[in-house]
Order: sequence, then structure tokens, then C-alpha cells
Amino acid sequence: MKLTLRGHHLLCLKGFQGYGYDEDFTKNMTCINIKRKDIETTVNIVDYGDDICKYCPNLVNGICENEKQNERIISMDREVLNKLDSGKEYNSVELFNKIDDIFNSKESVSKICFNCLWHDECLFYQKLSNNR
Repeated sequence: MKLTLRGHHLLCLKGFQGYGYDEDFTKNMTCINIKRKDIETTVNIVDYGDDICKYCPNLVNGICENEKQNERIISMDREVLNKLDSGKEYNSVELFNKIDDIFNSKESVSKICFNCLWHDECLFYQKLSNNR
């Protein structure tokens, strides 16, 4: 199985626990979260709409909500991509282990997660907050 994921979605998947914008989005996110844990899954990392975005009600004409919001999302993606080789196809399990190594403090995700609506539900962010 191959997945295409935005840079910031690598962090989102680490903290996902079943919440989402609507039922279709949540079902898709749950499915992708299961697939990313399979040793046979590979991941390409991008800074544009991905396998998660396909079911997001905020995606309109290939952009997230509006131009300003879309630029902010791309900026979040690039913060992650700057720490990885975006031209590489990763083994999913290895990639997510690497994410744990790179993003291991609240400060390491500050530019990515700062304004996220899901702080209170995100297990990944909560774990980093508790590591202080």
C-alpha cells in the first residue's frame, strides 16, 4: 500500500484518536492511520492535498479553505519537510519512528501545531506537553 501524506499530517496521524470534521473525514483518517502502521506501507511526503485531504470538507478547488489558510498549511508542511527527504519514498513504520525522534518536544512542533484546532484531542501534542 502506498500513501501520499502532507508533511504536517505525519504529526496529526501520531495524535489521531477518532475526531474529525465529519463522518467521511473521520472514517478516511481512521483507515489511513491503520494503513500507516503496516510494515508493507510506503509513504511519499508532499506539501499539497494528500490522501487525507481528499475527504476534508475544507478542501475547495485543491486548496484548504482560502488562499491565506492554504499558505499557512503549506508552511506547516514545509516545517516537517525541511527535516526529511521529500524526494524519498519511506517505509511508513520507519518514517513514523523517525518523526518521534525529530519532533520530541513542544518546541520542536511550535511552528506546526501552534494554532491547531485539535490540541485538546491530540495525543501526540499532549504527550509532548507532558514531556516538558
